[in-house]
Amino acid sequence: QVRLVESGGGLVQAGGSLRLSCAASGPILSINTMAWYRQAPGKQRELVASITSSDITNYADSVKGRFTISRDNAENTVYLQMNSLKPEDTAVYNCKDTVVLAPSYRSLEVWGQGTLVTVSS
Repeated sequence: QVRLVESGGGLVQAGGSLRLSCAASGPILSINTMAWYRQAPGKQRELVASITSSDITNYADSVKGRFTISRDNAENTVYLQMNSLKPEDTAVYNCKDTVVLAPSYRSLEVWGQGTLVTVSS
């Protein structure tokens, strides 16, 4: 069974930085797109950033220039470096991987459990 384990959330002051990690484990042949989503209280979940297997990245307008997504294919891990954090970045952040399973080669979307990021003003 494929599992995603996130880490790196916490409480930070506005203007500060945090780095989120999401490590995948299990019967994985490869991972296509890796992505980070977030959901703030009372709001819908939104895509924050994504990165393809070709390292093509995509960002929400609200985080462009402040957040950077990257991946380590050898470790099946995706990162989200968050700089210049704002109170409106406060949310539960979830990673999502599109995984190619071994030995079936079937594609599966897998979600992490979420990590809370709180930015104080």
